[in-house]
Amino acid sequence: MIPSEIDPRVLGRRITEARKARGTTQEEAAGWLGCSRPTYIAIEKGDRAARPDEIIKLAAFLGRKVNELVRPDEPITDLQPHLHALADRMKGRDVVQRALNAAIDELQGLAEDYRELERLMLVGSRPCYPPEVFLNIRIDPVAQAEVVAEQERKRLGLGDQPVIALRKTLEEGVGLRIFYSGVLPSNIAGMYAYSADLGACLLINRNHPPERRRVSMLHQYGHFLLGSDRYQPSIEDLANPGRKAGGVRFTEAFALGFLMPASSVRQRFQKTVADTGDFQVADLCRMKNAFFVSLEAMTLRVENLGLVPKGTWEHLKQSGLVPSKADAMPEPPPPPIDDSIVPERYRLLAVKAYQRGEIGDADLAHYLRCDVVTAREEADRVRTSREVGPAGEELAVRMDFPRSLLGEPR
Repeated sequence: MIPSEIDPRVLGRRITEARKARGTTQEEAAGWLGCSRPTYIAIEKGDRAARPDEIIKLAAFLGRKVNELVRPDEPITDLQPHLHALADRMKGRDVVQRALNAAIDELQGLAEDYRELERLMLVGSRPCYPPEVFLNIRIDPVAQAEVVAEQERKRLGLGDQPVIALRKTLEEGVGLRIFYSGVLPSNIAGMYAYSADLGACLLINRNHPPERRRVSMLHQYGHFLLGSDRYQPSIEDLANPGRKAGGVRFTEAFALGFLMPASSVRQRFQKTVADTGDFQVADLCRMKNAFFVSLEAMTLRVENLGLVPKGTWEHLKQSGLVPSKADAMPEPPPPPIDDSIVPERYRLLAVKAYQRGEIGDADLAHYLRCDVVTAREEADRVRTSREVGPAGEELAVRMDFPRSLLGEPR
């Protein structure tokens, strides 16, 4: 149902932003609506309230959900325009550009939905952003990235051990909003945009291997760390990386330094050599599984740390060693990371709102980006804890999220 108290001015701004993001003109929208252009302009300005049937038609034309247009809060305009402008400067086939623009719109919608869930549940975003980093022309950006990666791990209390649940760590420890997308073109690893209202938002290519996604997250986080990049959108194009300026070199080195701390890599390498007298491909594979990175990333890391000769990765490729065969080496890979479209905290907020009756089945499905049946199953999964009973039997304990554990006030 469309609320009757929606402010025409707010509705008009949302319609305007949706139309611009769609790349259509006021005349085209007016034609779809079956009204004159001046009448349509009055709707966008908020001088004329749109009727419920007009809102429904406009939502279909603009590719938006009705509830996206009729939200009572002010629309956010910071993410889409800047990202679309950046995408327009990138060279690519029309089908790729359309997919990229669709992903940008998807990021905007997910970020606004996240903020809306926080508003419904009366919670803040709780960011814990680190101070901005400024590159020093007298210091190699790779060396500076190593120091920043070590400092950031220390700030987050990670020590020097592998971080498997990276997405959860960056969301809970930093406050990043990390979404996965299945519509990003294959050459786009991820994108980043920041606004004061929505925070630091990342969209990562869900179709890429988990190891690649982890690197992409940290590349985009590296852009957020840089004072020169924090307020500028970023799109990582694997097909056209461009000239590796200082900022790009910093983000690449930061990602590898964060995932594979130098102290931990050296310690594992030295222990292997001390125990066996050698460091073989099987040892390299065990190490890359421990850090949950690709074989290429692990090889380049031990190369850059001077533990194996330069050019080792190129030699391995030319010798016919492929990652799929290397993965068959001893030592099972780490457990899979969360590959849901929306992050864990977002899902918990949606399920809490559903349990409290703030949203219904259709709304839950919209927030979780799935069908109603799957949304209900996800709500049951989130609210159910598997426990072991006194006789060793498995128990399914249903959790009542809103219930206080502090008891009655004294």
